[in-house]
Amino acid sequence: SVITSITAQNTQGVRGIQAISPEVLKGQLDAVFQDITIDAVKIGMLHNKTAAEIVVNAIDTYSPSRIILDPVMISTSGNKLLQDDAIDIIVRELFKRTSLVTPNIDEAEFLSGMKITSEKEMCLAAEKLLSLGCHAVLMKGGHLKGKEMTDILYVSEASPLRLSAETVITTNGHGTGCTLSSAIAAYQALGKSLPDAVRLAKEYITKAITEGKDVRTGHGHGPLNHFFAPVPLVKTEIKG
Repeated sequence: SVITSITAQNTQGVRGIQAISPEVLKGQLDAVFQDITIDAVKIGMLHNKTAAEIVVNAIDTYSPSRIILDPVMISTSGNKLLQDDAIDIIVRELFKRTSLVTPNIDEAEFLSGMKITSEKEMCLAAEKLLSLGCHAVLMKGGHLKGKEMTDILYVSEASPLRLSAETVITTNGHGTGCTLSSAIAAYQALGKSLPDAVRLAKEYITKAITEGKDVRTGHGHGPLNHFFAPVPLVKTEIKG
């Protein structure tokens, strides 16, 4: 793991963000890449332009084969997490270097410049992101209201993969997107193809949400339950 920023936050919101110094950030990246075989990389919050540029340079230096980018821009509680100049580097330089980008609806709206209220609009937004250089886009539809939570994987020159699960009514959604992108990277590291990794990660995140829906942690958006027994995964029905 490489720490890019330290946050002061709880289930109710983000109170402060402190970016790690450029020297320490680069030092962490070099230390990990020069010592361990990296089968997959997951990129999360890059708070400022300098952090984004350092990560771009590390990718060019070490050439990891599988890179999952979760463009973390807004926290579950609604706080903005990125500076504007970081977003430009992420779109212009990181998109084309990654295997998959995983925006939620709010992030996809910002990046595509359009309002998203339906699966048809999810598709149009994904096409815009692909045109910006993304090789694949996983549009996360959990923020859309409905009986099902539907995520759709778009890959250039391939049919979309639609994955749906029953909507879970809960306030415990803190870290949902971060967990999903990390699970995709983990399954890719195990050698799974991108569609299979996305499907398995969807099963995992659905179970983590379900098993944590009634847990009371704090007074705001609580976390998922990452520690459920993995065996029942086979009973989780994902349509697609």
